[in-house]
Amino acid sequence: MTSAAEQRAPAGEPTAGTGQPAAVVNGGVRHAVPPAPMVWPGAPTPLGARFRVGPDGVAGTNFALWAGGAEAVRVCLFDEHGRETQVRLTELTHEIWHGFVPGVMPGQRYGYRVDGRWDPWTGARWNPAKLLLDPYARAVDGEFGLPPEVYGHVRDWPQQHVADTVRDDRDSAPYVPKGVVVDDDDDWEDDRRPKTPWADSVLYELHVRGFTKLHPGIPEELRGTYAGLAHPAAVEHLVKLGVTAVELLPVHQFAHEDHLLRRGLRNYWGYNSIGYFAPHAGYAASGTTGQQVGEFKRMVRALHAAGIEVILDVVYNHTAEAGELGPTLSLKGIDNRGYYRLQDDARRYADYTGCGNTLHVVQPQVLRLITDSLRYWVTEMGVDGFRFDLAAALARSMHDVDMLSPFLAVIAQDPVLRRVKLIAEPWDIGSGGYQVGAFPPLWTEWNDRYRNAVRDFWRHALPDVREMGYRLSGSSDLYAWGGRRPYASVNFVTAHDGFTLRDLVSYERKHNEANGEDNRDGTDDNRSWNCGAEGETQDEGVRALRRRQLRNLLTTLLLSTGVPMLVAGDELGRTQGGNNNAYCQDNEIGWLDWSLLEEPGWRALADLTSRLIALRHRHPVLHRRAFFSGRAHSADGLRDLAWFTPRGTEMTEADWYAPAATLGMYLSGRDIPGRDERGVPVVDDSFLAVLHAGDAPTAFVLPGTPWAERYEVLVDTAREDQAEPPGTVHPAGSEITVPGRCVLLLKVV
Repeated sequence: MTSAAEQRAPAGEPTAGTGQPAAVVNGGVRHAVPPAPMVWPGAPTPLGARFRVGPDGVAGTNFALWAGGAEAVRVCLFDEHGRETQVRLTELTHEIWHGFVPGVMPGQRYGYRVDGRWDPWTGARWNPAKLLLDPYARAVDGEFGLPPEVYGHVRDWPQQHVADTVRDDRDSAPYVPKGVVVDDDDDWEDDRRPKTPWADSVLYELHVRGFTKLHPGIPEELRGTYAGLAHPAAVEHLVKLGVTAVELLPVHQFAHEDHLLRRGLRNYWGYNSIGYFAPHAGYAASGTTGQQVGEFKRMVRALHAAGIEVILDVVYNHTAEAGELGPTLSLKGIDNRGYYRLQDDARRYADYTGCGNTLHVVQPQVLRLITDSLRYWVTEMGVDGFRFDLAAALARSMHDVDMLSPFLAVIAQDPVLRRVKLIAEPWDIGSGGYQVGAFPPLWTEWNDRYRNAVRDFWRHALPDVREMGYRLSGSSDLYAWGGRRPYASVNFVTAHDGFTLRDLVSYERKHNEANGEDNRDGTDDNRSWNCGAEGETQDEGVRALRRRQLRNLLTTLLLSTGVPMLVAGDELGRTQGGNNNAYCQDNEIGWLDWSLLEEPGWRALADLTSRLIALRHRHPVLHRRAFFSGRAHSADGLRDLAWFTPRGTEMTEADWYAPAATLGMYLSGRDIPGRDERGVPVVDDSFLAVLHAGDAPTAFVLPGTPWAERYEVLVDTAREDQAEPPGTVHPAGSEITVPGRCVLLLKVV
């Protein structure tokens, strides 16, 4: 009787992985396998498939793959009919298998088969029947489906508790995408990076497909693509809005999860990477045999020409191969033990991500893969920075999060990477994974404490205003250490994950039924308020209040010290119908509805957003490069930051601890630290922002000497029409009425 590990699934035709198949079957037609081409020794660096001119001026491609512990590696070349030619790499240098294949030109589709032991109990999962994607592939042709053949084990083995130990010998090549050889010949001489300083930045998180899919000004054949985002109609909206950078949801090649495909859904957001060098082929209008690379570069150039930086949301914490019951697509079949964190029971994966696996970043070859990928996107694809998904998982040493970890140390000293924008999502799901405020200098962080405080303030749920004071003024309690600056805080009220801004004021409960998970997915901690009715309503009073709340939230975000991040469509009143986890909604739920701009109410919201961003850009006091001191810098007692009660008096310690719905924040433009490029001290206007979250109007006494003599109202969120500032001037010391649920921004005149 054989053990589970010795059992095999029946092999079908073709018997790829057995060495030299006599034929392949494609579309029911049997094709003879072409003879294997010659292979020269080549070089172990750089990794991947790199087209170049070899000895004697012969053009070809050098293949190099790190596969520690493997017994053999074969490059598999595929022609336009899917016929496979195998080339064995015989050179091995420092665990890198390599060879130069003459005559292999750009556009060639390829993959790897890697031989080795099958011993899942020790973490060894080599299976040469599975065609593997090159981790360094610059382009990918085809899309990942997940039929049984792409699993290294027998997915449907009757005894599921041991299914991952039973090797599946069926060939996966007909069912998986192929890497594509790409000619890197772009020198970027005509590109001009905006190089926007962090303090001057306004981020705009968008999805390449969702932002462009329904845009009426983009030709239909370009919608949903990199070319669509590069189109003047798309760029025009970004420029008019005034954002300085787009933060793109994942554009690395990704795969769809099996549980989604079984329900007829797809991974829309893309947080399921499998190719860290390849632009996702599904977003290309020009083709998928290398054309996607040039299309992505042209998109970056178009955005740069408009003064807009490109930041990528990257997922280096896990891959699409999931856990022991997941598919074998790339790293799992190259060296499972080398690429992934395994438990003491090496059959199982350490999962700090909630996605089944975690990359083993302390391993040198994994760290090299990540940093090579990052440098590639900067130097050859032109991007300006990265937002790292679940960054705490990357900062783990053996188990605990360690801010002296190899990953953070390498980034800090890398001459390319330390010069670009680095944003951490500073948490993962493992023990000790919440690390907001802990990342070292060079890094900025998504500040979810800002999100929570602002949401709670405007639904009148904060016990006092201490938290709000910290968040409005740059979160010095989190970031005023180690030389960090206010722009270490990326302030946001909404992100791709959760309610849209409109849904935040329209729903108190998630409505994720369309995801097919019985509404169990997505957070229940929304900190939202529906303004009196759940979902869409014809009650004009509720609708008007919701629009006012949107103006309050956007105004608060754009007046706060730190780096604001907007989510694409929030300025248009975009809704997902209460779905707070639309990761699988590649449809009208997830796409931007540009027809909203035809409605006066939503067009007014977009105009207000543009005006607030322009105001922020014009006034240094609204995007400070240093934290406030709160101390007087002159004999008159004027301080750079002061807080006021509705009585017009400065807040005492007791006021900070008392329940309150109203907060006055004074920003002095006279006491901004630093000088401009010519060495001249920076001086700006001074402002008073009054935030009132109560339902009823309240009286507020405007601070007198030395703070001001007069105040001019610039923004009043109680007004529906925000096209022009109110322009009302009030004398200092006068009592004004602040409408319920309102922000007033007043300039000292």
